Amino acid sequence: MSTDAIRPALTHAPISIPDAIALTRRLIDIESITYNEGAVGHFLVEFLTSRGFHVDTMPVEHDSESRTSGDRFNVYAGMAGQTPDVVFSTHMDTVPPFIPSTEDDDFIHGRGACDAKGIIAAQIAAAERLLSRGAHVGLLFVVGEERDSAGAKVANQHPRGSRFLINGEPTDNRIATASKGALRVHVRASGKMAHSAYPELGESAVHKLVEALDRILALPLPVTPEIGPSTLNIGTIEGGRATNVIADHAEAHILIRLVGSSEETRKAIEDACAGLAEVRFTLEIPFKRFRQLEGLPTMVAAFTTDIPWLSAWGEPLLLGPGSIHVAHTPYEKLSKRELHEAIDLYVETAQRLASGHA
Repeated sequence: MSTDAIRPALTHAPISIPDAIALTRRLIDIESITYNEGAVGHFLVEFLTSRGFHVDTMPVEHDSESRTSGDRFNVYAGMAGQTPDVVFSTHMDTVPPFIPSTEDDDFIHGRGACDAKGIIAAQIAAAERLLSRGAHVGLLFVVGEERDSAGAKVANQHPRGSRFLINGEPTDNRIATASKGALRVHVRASGKMAHSAYPELGESAVHKLVEALDRILALPLPVTPEIGPSTLNIGTIEGGRATNVIADHAEAHILIRLVGSSEETRKAIEDACAGLAEVRFTLEIPFKRFRQLEGLPTMVAAFTTDIPWLSAWGEPLLLGPGSIHVAHTPYEKLSKRELHEAIDLYVETAQRLASGHA
């Protein structure tokens, strides 16, 4: 990695494993459900500044779904006047509900333990270790990943010249060879209200929607070798007025995990709904492939990440401690052993990338 004649002036020795565990718990205990990331952002600004980092913030606007107008911003930390070779990045926001931290001999528990506040702690510890060795690294912590990657999109307008981006999500400390994309679909059917005793006088939007969804569920979705199949989930359904009223409206929201281009899937859904319901595609995150590092175990991420929106930050890799199977659940946890291993793995990966020996 690059070195300066004078090494970066961190004000403390690199974070120890007990410190990383304590930092993870401190971060978990700051509620930061999407749109409410201000408090954790302010904590990180103060903490990183106290550790000797030069810290900048990037304001991120709230959108129409936000129920707050509080502070919302990304956090970037590095050494003043230094262009990073590698930037570690992950997100500050969590899904609801808030679950405070606890710990036992083996695990840290609580909302964000693995997704992704333990990852924040591991990345800070790795960055400090690398900086103490004269490396050029930075840290980028963004808002909104759990909703629409709003923070990543803002960050992409303010790159810092890095050649590589190591994005953190729970991958069981394995390098992801790919991450599935996502396609959100809004299906809406319209009808005509009538008394349910005389259905011939109305037109049921619910019946139309059910038929359209049945057709969608029967669609053969694309499969990509070595990655697997696209998957589809009908997440919400609502509509109608009462059981004795023919429904005049009904809608559903669908999320499809993509393993390639969305073009074929979009066309199939539109055809399935023709004559029954209107279709809108409200969000798309593209499918991505990543480089592998020789000697490190690999996985395929069936989830989406901020990586597609951080293209200006260098070639991406996806890596982090913890299991995605417990993320977004009441049982979210992170192994203390994996946290320790992640710090070492982040250091090794950054050094290999920057030295050209990946």
